[in-house]
Amino acid sequence: MEQKRFYITTPIYYPSDKLHIGHTYCTVATDAMARYKRLQGYDVMFLTGTDEHGQKIETKANEAGVTPQQFVDQIVEGPRGVKDLWKLMNISYDRFIRTTDDYHVAAIQKIFKKMYEKGDIYKGTYKGKYCTPCESFWTESQLKDGCCPDCGRPVVDAEEEAYFFRLSKYADKVRDLLVNTDFLQPRSRVNEMIRNFIDPGLEDLCVSRTSFKWGVPVDFDPKHVVYVWIDALFNYTTALGFMNDKYPQSDFEKFWPADVHFVGKEIVRFHSIIWPAMLMSMEMPLPKHVFGHGWLLLDGGKMSKSKGNVVDPYILAERYSADALRYFLLRDFPFGTDGNFSNELLINRINIDLANDLGNLVSRTTAMADKYFGGTLPENQAEGPEDGELLAMAGELRSKYEADMEKYAFQNALADVFAVISRANKYIDETAPWILAKDEANHPRLARVLYNLAETLRICTVLLQPFMPETCVKIFTQLGTAEELRTWDSAEAFGRTPAAAVLHKGDNIFPRIDAAKELAELEALEAAQKAAAKESAAEEEPEGIAMIGIEDFAKVELRAAKILSCEKVKRSKKLLKLTVNDGKRERQVLSGISQWYAPEDLVGKTIVLVSNLKPAKLCGEESNGMILAADCPNDDVKVLFLDDSIPAGAKIR
Repeated sequence: MEQKRFYITTPIYYPSDKLHIGHTYCTVATDAMARYKRLQGYDVMFLTGTDEHGQKIETKANEAGVTPQQFVDQIVEGPRGVKDLWKLMNISYDRFIRTTDDYHVAAIQKIFKKMYEKGDIYKGTYKGKYCTPCESFWTESQLKDGCCPDCGRPVVDAEEEAYFFRLSKYADKVRDLLVNTDFLQPRSRVNEMIRNFIDPGLEDLCVSRTSFKWGVPVDFDPKHVVYVWIDALFNYTTALGFMNDKYPQSDFEKFWPADVHFVGKEIVRFHSIIWPAMLMSMEMPLPKHVFGHGWLLLDGGKMSKSKGNVVDPYILAERYSADALRYFLLRDFPFGTDGNFSNELLINRINIDLANDLGNLVSRTTAMADKYFGGTLPENQAEGPEDGELLAMAGELRSKYEADMEKYAFQNALADVFAVISRANKYIDETAPWILAKDEANHPRLARVLYNLAETLRICTVLLQPFMPETCVKIFTQLGTAEELRTWDSAEAFGRTPAAAVLHKGDNIFPRIDAAKELAELEALEAAQKAAAKESAAEEEPEGIAMIGIEDFAKVELRAAKILSCEKVKRSKKLLKLTVNDGKRERQVLSGISQWYAPEDLVGKTIVLVSNLKPAKLCGEESNGMILAADCPNDDVKVLFLDDSIPAGAKIR
């Protein structure tokens, strides 16, 4: 019988900065699913990697004074980089792709050319809105309050020669795919895609850029680089050998189409609309499923590298173990919805589930086996009336767990296991082994009680392996569980362990944490880390500054300007709208300083204006210039005010 196959992927992460707990959440979920399928006997391919091209990377590298390749190499391969984090988190990926890999670059050029020769890519001029942080093009109708609908940040006007993909050609087919199949999960995501993108009308997609160079060159038109989403999305196929000789084509034939892409909900649009349309153009099979998981929120808001409100998984995994963090991430947050992260929740979950329930059950069971029988249970055992419910729950556990895992309901699968663990702890209280031990006549009953506990633990541990692989090895060792009893098949029914089981108590697998003390230490540790990062950035700043000549500086026109009026921008929490006199005319300028200044504080002030800045639209309002302000300690911002005796229009030099 041919071995069943399973291909699963994470999104490939954008290495503009160190990864945070949100990226870890998605990767741990993918790893748990891959391990689960391996446990079931599948031939699994698990792919992850990094999406390394684009304007944002080029800009960040320039700011750091390094090449884009050096910049991404440090974040991906450097100390405490992406690969180090996945090693720490015990991520069992089979392949790691970087979009800067030579084989991938060559394959993308072939794919782009094939769609061009088919007529699905054509040359035109792009004119519209662009969000640099998201590397996303938008039409005016797609903007939310005039800003990027994905990240909420301002967009800029963009106009340049570009190649376009005929996305509109595939609109009906994509709509049918979303509405009439289970391709996109959970189902709530389908309504979002139809309402926000399909129904308003799919426009052809800009798929090349000429305003920056850090990307895959279009080989037949080298001034263009391939837009990052074509480059990124086809990684799922190039990593299997599609259109390259890095891996054998047989890998592609063996594993494609993917069984599921796990992605964050913010990139569902690309994976459920653009990706299938491009595959249709290439006449390739579509992935079986795309699953858009929710976000981990911090203080009610999305974690974001650009916002700086991220949680460092290194601190938590090194302090509490990767297994504890893996368990928490998949136990507390339903995979399809958002969840609020906090250190308090993490510590409580470790104490209640892992230390009290699982840890105590392992410790009590093995300690009693050691104390009462020298570690080896006698074969002479007697059943009792208390056994029925526990044995029934343990015997039915695998089927319930499997049903939840197949729906990617990791939190429910773990709840199933821990319901049995909780019942086993209650079973100890019901049977009172310490009382049975006092009378030798009750030793057969005592032996059966300990056997039932050990066998329940064995089944639970088999099913916990995808979530806590290292911890499960420790438990199996204490239970004396043979390799053949650590398998999926062995968890199907109760009673597979030989009666004369050999158990020995080891170290506590999850010591209890002093919550108050630990929370204080965590807060201090995180604060120190942030301070060190700021200090390091300050020390490195001189080397990272891009030097300019006097001719460059001469292009910037700085003028004194008087603020005539000021008000808040209705569709923005950050922007103020200022009317200023620059000595020649009145003009409107927007500035993101509403957190630090009330409108009435600014009227009548003289400020420094960058007067020859190209106009830009922010949240539906036009800005004609920029005012100068200084970043100060404690996240404060101070506008640079001039003496009122300086007339409007005076040149600053």
